[in-house]
Amino acid sequence: MLSLSPLHPFPPKLILTRSPFFNPQSPNLYPQSFNLSPKIPNLSPKRRRSLKIKSLDAAQLFDYETKLAAQYHSSQTLKIAIIGFGNFGQFLAKTLTRQGHTVLAYSRSDHSKTAAALGVSFFSNPHDLCEQHPHVILLCTSIISAEEVLNSLPLQRLRRNTLFADVLSVKEFSKALFLKSLPSYFDVICTHPMFGPESAKNGWNGLCFVYEKVRIGSEASRVSRCDKFLSIFEREGCEMVEMSCAEHDKFAAESQFITHTVGRVLGMLRLESTPINTRGYETLLDLVENTAGDSFDLYYGLFMYNKNALEMLERLDLAFEDLKKQLFGRLHDVARNQLFGNAEKVRTLQEEYVNQNGAALVRSSKAVRSPKVDILDSSEDHSRLKIGIVGFGNFGQFLAKTIVRQGHKVLAYSRSDYSDVAQQLGVSYFSDADDFCEEHPEVILLCTSILSTKKVLMSLPLQRLKRSTLFVDVLSVKEFPRSLFLQNLPLDFDILCTHPMFGPESGKNGWNGLAFVYDRVRIGNDESRVSRCDQFLDIFVQEGCRMVDMSCEEHDKHAAGSQFITHTMGRVLEKLGLESTPVNTKGYKTLLNLVENTAGDSFDLYYGLFMYNVNAMEQLKRLDLAFEALKKQLFGRLHGVLRKQLFENADDSQVMKEQHLLPTPLENESAATPSFEALNSQNN
Repeated sequence: MLSLSPLHPFPPKLILTRSPFFNPQSPNLYPQSFNLSPKIPNLSPKRRRSLKIKSLDAAQLFDYETKLAAQYHSSQTLKIAIIGFGNFGQFLAKTLTRQGHTVLAYSRSDHSKTAAALGVSFFSNPHDLCEQHPHVILLCTSIISAEEVLNSLPLQRLRRNTLFADVLSVKEFSKALFLKSLPSYFDVICTHPMFGPESAKNGWNGLCFVYEKVRIGSEASRVSRCDKFLSIFEREGCEMVEMSCAEHDKFAAESQFITHTVGRVLGMLRLESTPINTRGYETLLDLVENTAGDSFDLYYGLFMYNKNALEMLERLDLAFEDLKKQLFGRLHDVARNQLFGNAEKVRTLQEEYVNQNGAALVRSSKAVRSPKVDILDSSEDHSRLKIGIVGFGNFGQFLAKTIVRQGHKVLAYSRSDYSDVAQQLGVSYFSDADDFCEEHPEVILLCTSILSTKKVLMSLPLQRLKRSTLFVDVLSVKEFPRSLFLQNLPLDFDILCTHPMFGPESGKNGWNGLAFVYDRVRIGNDESRVSRCDQFLDIFVQEGCRMVDMSCEEHDKHAAGSQFITHTMGRVLEKLGLESTPVNTKGYKTLLNLVENTAGDSFDLYYGLFMYNVNAMEQLKRLDLAFEALKKQLFGRLHGVLRKQLFENADDSQVMKEQHLLPTPLENESAATPSFEALNSQNN
C-alpha cells in the first residue's frame, strides 16, 4: 500500500527511479527498492524528502500467502495408487487428476502411454509403486482377478496405515477378501460407484456412490483421509449412499444383475433402430448400449460373487416361461373356439337369414350397392372435421382430447357407457350405433382393441353412413386391419391405416417428435376426399409428430422387432415385481420406466401384437434362444471353474505328497514359487 508523507500538501506527481542499491544481476530480486521523487513545485531540494518503498510481489515464490495456499492444497489432496489401469481405472483417474490429486498406477498390461497422457505416473513393478507410499490403494481390477492381484502386492513396502479401497460391483466378496488378506493395521473402505464410462460420460452428478467404512483407524488423520477420499465423489455431485456390503449385494442382485442380464439378452438379438421407434424401444436400445461396453467377466462376476444373483436368474426364467405359457394358452383357447364354434356360427347365420336383421341387410346391401360415390356437401365447413370415434376407452379418450382442442367436432360410440367422460371432454356420446352413423361423420376412427376389431366393425350399420366416409384405424398391427377393411368395406369407402407409436403414458407430455405411421390404403381421386385425408393427418402434424409414410407390411416387420420385444420385456420384468432401490443405476431406472410404460396396457393389446403380427412368433423364438444361450454361457463358465478347482485340488494333493518325500524342501523353493514377473507374463 503506497502512502505519502503528511508533509506533502497535495497529491504529487511521482517519478519512479531505480535505487542505487538495485542490482539487476543479483540472483535475489526481492525486495526491490525504488526512489520515488515527487515533483513538488516551489519547494527547495532541502525540503524534499525521498521515499523508499519496499514492496513484495504476490507472485514471488516465497510469498507468505502462496505458502499458505500450497500448504492448504497439499493438505486437501491425496496420493492415490490405482491398481488395475484398464477402462474403469482410467475413467476414475481423469477426475482424480483434474481435482489435483497425485495419481500413480500399476497394471499387468502396459498402459504407460495412456497414463502419461492423463498425467498419471505409471509403474510396471508393484514394488516400485508401493515404495512411493501412496495414501490410498484403489483396487480397480475385475472381480475375478481381484484376489490374485491383491495377494501379489508387496504389502510390506507400504506404510502400515495405508487406506485400501475397492470399486467392485459386489461388496461382500471384496469386504471378506480385504479382511482376510490385509493386516489389521491397514484401513479398509468398500465402495461401488454405480456408474461407468458410458452411463457417466456426461458427468457424475446425481449418480449413486455406495460405500461402507469397514475398518478405519481412530486417529484424526486416518478419519480425515477417508473423508477426503469420499469427498472426491461428493464434489462431483454423486449421491452418497452409506450402506452395508450385505445390503448392497441384496439390492444389486435385483437392479444391476437384472439390468445386465436383460441388456445382454437384447444384445444377442442385435436390435437396431427402426424408422418407427417407440420411446420404450429406445430405452431398450439405450440399455443395450450402456451394457455392451462391459466385459463378460464383469457380468460373470456379478453372477458368481453375489449369492442373490442365482435366485434372480431363476425368477427371470420363471417369469419368461409364465408369459409364454400365458400367450400359448390364450392361443390354444382361440383355436379351440374356432374348431368347436363352427356349428354355432352356422346356426347363427341361419337365424340371421330367417330374421333378416340389420346385420344381414348390411351384408346384402354390399352386393347391390353402386360404386358411385356421393360428393361431399359443399355447404359444410371443411376447415374442421366431424370425427366419429368407435371404441371410447383409454386410447379413444386420449385422442379425443387433442382432436377437440384443435376445434374438430367429435362423436363417440362404445359398448360401455362413457357418457359422463364424453361430456367432460366436449364429445357427443351415442350408445346406439344407428344413431351414431346417422350423424354422418366424415371420418370413422376405430379405437377398439385388436381382438374385438372385427366384431365391432361387422356390427356397424354401414348403410347409414355416407358412401364417401373415411375409415381409419389406430391398431398396433397394420396388415390385419388393412385386410379387414378391404374385405369388409364397400369400394366407395376410403381407407387410411395409421399407428400412433405412443399412448397415454408415453405421450402424456405431448406428441412432439413421436412417430405417427400411416398408409393411404384407398383414397378416392376426388379433390375433396384427398383433402379430407390430409386434414386428418394434419391433426398429428400440428402436434409435432414425426410423420412416417410406410406400408402396412413394412410396419409390421419393424414393429415385431421393436414394439413386441419392448412389451415382452416389460411384461416379464413386471412379473418380477421390480421396485426402486436406494442404489438404482441408470440402466435399472430404464427398466423401471419400461415396466411403467407397458404396465398400463392390457394383455389383450399384447396378445394382439403376438397373434396378429406374423413376425412376432419369430421374435419370441429369438428372445427365448438368446436367454437360453446366455444361461448356457453363464453355467458353462461356472462348470469350467468348478472343474478346474476339482482337478487342481487333486494336483495339489499329489504335489504335497511328493514334497514330503524330499529331504530339503527349501532347495526347490525358487522353482516351486513362481516369481511375480512369471505370474505377470502368464496373466498377460
